Amino acid sequence: MASEKVDVVVVGAGWYGLCAAKTYLQVNPGTNVVVLEEAASAGGVWAKHRLYPGLKSNNQYGLYDPNLGTYEYPDFPMKPFGVTPGTHIPGEIVHEYLVAYAKKFGVYDRIRFNSKLATAEYLTAENQWLLTIGEGEAAKTLLTDKLIMAMGVTNEPFVPVFEGQEAFDRPLFHAKELLRHSDELLKNAKTVTVFGGSKSAWDAVYLFASNGIKVNWVVRSKGTGFCWMAPSKVTPAKKWIEKLVTTRFLCWFSPCIWDQADGYAGVRNFMHGTAVGRGIVDTFFGILGSDVTALCGYDKHPETKKMKPLSNPFFIASTLSILNYPTDIFEYVRDGTVTIHIKDIDHLSPGQIHLSDPAKPEENTVIDTDALICSTGWKYKPRVKFLPEGIDRDLGLPYVNKEIADYADEELTKKADAEILKKYPRLANQPIVNPNYQPLHGNSEHDELNRPFRLWRLIAPADKRFRNSIAFCGALMNLDTSITAHIQSLWTVAYMTNRLKPAEEKTQDEMEWEATLWSRFGRWRTSGGFGRRYPDFVFDSVAYFSHLLQDLGIEPLRKTGFFNRVFNPYGPEDYVTVVDEWIDKNKKTADAAAAE
Repeated sequence: MASEKVDVVVVGAGWYGLCAAKTYLQVNPGTNVVVLEEAASAGGVWAKHRLYPGLKSNNQYGLYDPNLGTYEYPDFPMKPFGVTPGTHIPGEIVHEYLVAYAKKFGVYDRIRFNSKLATAEYLTAENQWLLTIGEGEAAKTLLTDKLIMAMGVTNEPFVPVFEGQEAFDRPLFHAKELLRHSDELLKNAKTVTVFGGSKSAWDAVYLFASNGIKVNWVVRSKGTGFCWMAPSKVTPAKKWIEKLVTTRFLCWFSPCIWDQADGYAGVRNFMHGTAVGRGIVDTFFGILGSDVTALCGYDKHPETKKMKPLSNPFFIASTLSILNYPTDIFEYVRDGTVTIHIKDIDHLSPGQIHLSDPAKPEENTVIDTDALICSTGWKYKPRVKFLPEGIDRDLGLPYVNKEIADYADEELTKKADAEILKKYPRLANQPIVNPNYQPLHGNSEHDELNRPFRLWRLIAPADKRFRNSIAFCGALMNLDTSITAHIQSLWTVAYMTNRLKPAEEKTQDEMEWEATLWSRFGRWRTSGGFGRRYPDFVFDSVAYFSHLLQDLGIEPLRKTGFFNRVFNPYGPEDYVTVVDEWIDKNKKTADAAAAE
């Protein structure tokens, strides 16, 4: 039976997938676009099956201006959805908003739910992709000219393997599955255990502790500790954190490898290329870290003192999260509802977790628990098998290179490292977060991945043999999801329709160099976060937007006047018209060419 043929397939119906489909249709009306979504509802991380009780966005809606939010698409305001200004957005509202967006722009009816993409095979001669959806006898195939992967980097949970877990006889699950287990546990559990120090761990701890359930919070002695948590307003000036990280003046305090399009590279050269500038930068991040530590009150109680982050705030990015709880989560630690254990899980037995501390073996602990909730991260490689076998590397995806043990030994990587450290010598002084660190291990090849994402502009393969047929939207983490999705989607459409000038002008060697440079920068810049695995940045978002817009031939700085560009924060409102601007620009170019 012949495969169904479509023009464009978008994989994923979250922030990035919905926006990519919408933008493709906006630029190319009449295109046959199909969206594949593994789940039964749209929204990605905000899909119905992931909306556990109390889930809210880190972003606050319209804290200063009720008409302006930071967690909304530039061309689709969230104002009509009844969100109270100055509050964190409930998960149900985010889901409702994304569904409404999909329906408004004609994307929703193109989503094929419960459709898991299993394999994607590149047909070189045809420059097409043959997709297999599902497995076994129920599997279907789909042929497409363009493939947009928009699954993000939080699609497949990573759950470690514990000795004795077969006999544990209690719910053991990833935080992604919290909704599925929450009702039963909230009704019947007396004690639960949360494993991990990330934001999802904080959420799980708060959920149960605020409902009067005893929580044992286990954070590995061999791990990277607790993530940085901050109130919505930080610094002595009490600035709204979402706006602080998009204010160009403050962005200059962050070294950025893609700052050429930002218009102020000279300022960054001073800030990071001189001893005086680096002293200013260190002072700024020192104040920021001290302010957050003081606001959280870690040092005011012996138990909360255990929660102080180990990582240097300069070297983190999206691992910074927000205290978006209606009451003080630290109070549950102080009053004993939550017990902190900085220990490792040695093994499990029926209804019990056995903890060990190599430094203090006499303090080994046994916990009785009704559940073990693992907030242990994600498998960042897309959960799709790409064919022919071995093309992951050419696509710029994470893969295993068994020929070279250390990624840094590759010649192009050595060149990139030298370039980065010459431009930003501060990055050579890397902190040791935990001298006893050991990675967690699961039961898949994910444990062995030793090459990170290496995409041109963080979106496309640097290898030109794929002839603009595939792109990866959302293969990164930052705090500006909605704007990033909006601009990456337009860039991707221009790239795939051969209307992106730099993609046509640059040689493959040039693209591979830039992809390596940008990828390797993450290893140095955000070593305290996820920079070794995939792009992970916060203060560098505005410069990234400028770079993509410059590629598109659109005004990259968006605001008029030096003061506005430098001291006023950027938000979705600054990027409302970028798609229309690009469409008009290309129409004028086409009309001029036709008139000649």
